[in-house]
Amino acid sequence: MASKALRFVVHEHKSKRLHYDFRLEIGGVLKSWAIPKGPSLDPADKRLAVMVPDHPLEYIDFEAVIPEGHYGAGPVVVWDTGEFVPLDTDDPERSLKNGKLSFELKGKKLKGAFALAQMKHLPRSTGKEWLLMKKKDTHAKDGYKIKSALTPARLKTLKEKVPPCETE
Repeated sequence: MASKALRFVVHEHKSKRLHYDFRLEIGGVLKSWAIPKGPSLDPADKRLAVMVPDHPLEYIDFEAVIPEGHYGAGPVVVWDTGEFVPLDTDDPERSLKNGKLSFELKGKKLKGAFALAQMKHLPRSTGKEWLLMKKKDTHAKDGYKIKSALTPARLKTLKEKVPPCETE
């Protein structure tokens, strides 16, 4: 089993709509999913996670207001960050290609075991639809409610900046 801790980040991003970008360091890039409702510590919550293009590792600590005219225009802050450890595999890239990855998060907010599972065979599926699920463990919290980090005070501290990558 993999024992090397890798990094993860969750960006809270208010572009067209508020969402959370969940990113795992795998294969020298940040594999990324947009999660409309954000991650949850409640095992009853199955969160839609839409796979988006990989981001470079430099993006892991990006916080700014992406200027108008650029993809994702709007404020972005780090909502949570820390280490992640793949579970049940030494090859998380292969696990993703096979449609399922289990891992442990060691973040400031997100802790414990989680899984990403690709939703296959959906009508009108694009192949990018996944579910992010919290596994039952000592870090699980029934009835968990996400708290925004994009507070008015935090917004005042952000500068306008073009991200270190341009995606779609």
